[in-house]
Amino acid sequence: MTTPPSSSKALPSPAELLRSVLGGLLMGMANLVPGISGGTMLLAAGVYPQFIDGIAEITTLKFRPRTMAFLAAIVGAAALAILLGAGTIKGLVVDHRWAMYSLFIGLTFGGVPVVWRLLKPATAASWVGCAGGFAVMAAMAFVKPGASGGDGSWPLLFVAGLAGASAMILPGVSGGYLLLVLGQYLPILGAIDRAKQALTADGGPDIAVLQQTTFGVFIPVGLGVVLGVVGVSNLIRILLARFEKATLGFLLGLLLGAALGLWPFQQGVRPSEGDVVKGRAMTPELIAELEEDDYPLETFSPSMGQVVAALALIGVGFVATQAVAHLGDKGSAARA
Repeated sequence: MTTPPSSSKALPSPAELLRSVLGGLLMGMANLVPGISGGTMLLAAGVYPQFIDGIAEITTLKFRPRTMAFLAAIVGAAALAILLGAGTIKGLVVDHRWAMYSLFIGLTFGGVPVVWRLLKPATAASWVGCAGGFAVMAAMAFVKPGASGGDGSWPLLFVAGLAGASAMILPGVSGGYLLLVLGQYLPILGAIDRAKQALTADGGPDIAVLQQTTFGVFIPVGLGVVLGVVGVSNLIRILLARFEKATLGFLLGLLLGAALGLWPFQQGVRPSEGDVVKGRAMTPELIAELEEDDYPLETFSPSMGQVVAALALIGVGFVATQAVAHLGDKGSAARA
């Protein structure tokens, strides 16, 4: 993947910066929604090559003004989208879980053709990699490593940051989904929303809340993101260069296995006294303090209307991801 010829300019043009901001906004919103890949959004906006090449430059301690302007526009816009949208997305997942999960499944499956086009023609190594990726997602779905992690687990939050970074680098792979199966999706969104409310509180910023969210959530996640962006981007470059078919097959397996952890017909159920939630036996006081997004999940039998609506939402999600990918393909062809 090469930088466009215009890279010889000292600074990006206003149109290039505007496209970078758009790509960053789309990437930020994608990272809030399990199933949508931030990398795919950057492809759609036509700034994926600049982003990847820019990351490669700064990891070698090259800081050209043009590169820094591109990255600042993309990363700044992404951060703004995450800050403004976290509370809304979290509320939708908590209050309408089965509908949102159905949409997430469709969005996830919409990334399969994106990776398949990069993969074909498939080889034996491709199918071995695909089976490995599917097995990883199956294990995560059934073992649920983050089920009792809560929002106080630094190791899981650090891994969550790595997962989020992967979505910035890999078209077709959703970091939001990985956060979901790690059990860190709602805690991170909740921390972002609490920080936003603390910053805009009447009477000035709530320092105590800002300190709690910063040291309890943002620092471990941020460390994971920084290490992930640097490490994952360079690792993927090496793997794609040396084992392209197997690596793309592994990514395809991740997408195909993603739906295993997104069974839509489940809901949060208020725990009873004595139930263990986040490693603590529930008492009436703890139950009263427990937020709804921390309620244990239980499956339920859907009505026929819910089944039909879920299938429709899966279709909507699939079409949405395909539409964005199609825009990215057109943009790439126009610049070729």
